[in-house]
Amino acid sequence: MVDSLRFSRSSSCRPDSRRTLLQWVPQFLSFHRTLLALIWALGFVFIIAWQRAAVDRFWGPPARSIPRLRPLVFNLADFGAVGDGITVNTNAFERAVSEIRRRGGGQLNVEAGRWLTAPFNLTSHMTLFLAQNAVILGIDIFKFQMEKGDSYRDNLLLLNPGSVICYEYRAPGEKTYNMRYFWMRQDENHWLLMPPLPSYGFGRERAGPRYGSLIHGQNLTDVVITGHNGTINGQGQTWWTKYRKNLLNYTRGPLLQLMWSRDILISDVTLRDSPFWTLHPYDCQNVTISNVTILAPLSGAPNTDGIDPDSCKDVLIEHSYISVGDDGIAIKSGWDQYGIAYGRPSANILIRNVVVRSMISAGVSIGSEMSGGVTNVTVENLLVWNSKRGIRIKTSAGRGGFVRHITYQNLTLDNVRVGIVIKTDYNEHPDEGYNPNALPLIEDIRFDGIRGQGVRIPVRIYGSQEIPVRNVSFKDMLVGITYKKKRIFQCSYVQGHVIGKIFPAPCENLDVYDEQGRLLRQSTSQSSDDTEYDP
Repeated sequence: MVDSLRFSRSSSCRPDSRRTLLQWVPQFLSFHRTLLALIWALGFVFIIAWQRAAVDRFWGPPARSIPRLRPLVFNLADFGAVGDGITVNTNAFERAVSEIRRRGGGQLNVEAGRWLTAPFNLTSHMTLFLAQNAVILGIDIFKFQMEKGDSYRDNLLLLNPGSVICYEYRAPGEKTYNMRYFWMRQDENHWLLMPPLPSYGFGRERAGPRYGSLIHGQNLTDVVITGHNGTINGQGQTWWTKYRKNLLNYTRGPLLQLMWSRDILISDVTLRDSPFWTLHPYDCQNVTISNVTILAPLSGAPNTDGIDPDSCKDVLIEHSYISVGDDGIAIKSGWDQYGIAYGRPSANILIRNVVVRSMISAGVSIGSEMSGGVTNVTVENLLVWNSKRGIRIKTSAGRGGFVRHITYQNLTLDNVRVGIVIKTDYNEHPDEGYNPNALPLIEDIRFDGIRGQGVRIPVRIYGSQEIPVRNVSFKDMLVGITYKKKRIFQCSYVQGHVIGKIFPAPCENLDVYDEQGRLLRQSTSQSSDDTEYDP
């Protein structure tokens, strides 16, 4: 009995080590499983992060440091600039440029960020370097940003630029949100008015002064704008809207304009959404534009030409991509009687290895403002795709001047409505003072190595009795057309020749020679009209 009682006590009051162990093991294992899972997850994250860092280190592009291109180097932020897309940094740009001018030259680095500014000027012996992810923003007319991250426009009081407006907004059926709007009133008065260009008379779009460009320079030497593909953004949307609604009093300004300057290099940057022409060197010499991207909407962005060398000499445009709302490249030299009086031709221009898209106008144009003359131009290795026209020469009575010694070679036209256009009735004039008897000369135009597919009309040369097109030549041309049309190689008042076989067959205005220079067919009439209107 005693033994039984002891057994009972021992079994009820003293723990059984085996039962305790069995109860504790699952708890231990459950805790350790959780711990192991946590360690495994942390280890997995660590391994992934290590692998990504290793890939970035050994295989990815290294962080790009800003090179030192001049003895003196300045950073925009050192002059009080803030790259938040809200702070206006015009004073910082002006102070930096002033210091570079005072020191006889230097490099201004614009580091990563969104640097809002009104127009500012450059100086001689200056390099403007835009780092990777750096964006120079032209101030917009109205800019709102809500804390929510959405966009909302309301009838706000006209406060000072940079004002912050805080209030409550409740949409019907929704809870109340506290909104903060960064409001910036920016009208065109931030753009200084400048005299009209001397070769354009009273203004290109409106009589009188014109708005200046976002980045401007006059009478400069040794100017470089380059970087690690940073961006200059003109935020031209409001300019385009006001222009279409006829709300502007003066001619819009370009995004970047250099005048009466020499030794200019613009490379490795993106230019986009200009209010007007994007890059406009005017009466400049020794200009190189290389590895540049120029962008604007293909429609709804009027007159946003990509590059417009205007009365310039010794120009190289190469290795660039242009997709804009007007001509990709337009070579100019003044407008009617004003361009004739100014008398500065565009000469010695080489355009090579460029890709262009233009749904409104043409890939590469000459004119229509060419009254000072255009000569010695070579366009080679050009691709124009999904565009209205490939290349175009445009002029009219009243222009005067000349277009001569022009060579196009190794052109590719991909899905282009009209491939080659020469037009002599582009009747747009600055005022009633032009001389209708000032007739331009168009001569010595050579086409060699033209390829294409999906082209509606490969060639349209529209001379006139007053303005004939002389000495045009075609060689090695093979262009696929979209559908059969009665006249796909169109000519009017044209004199010239074809060497060898080309497709499509040339018009009757042109003589045909074989590869050895023997005449195979003489033109029946150089004044015959073999054109059809098809815009």
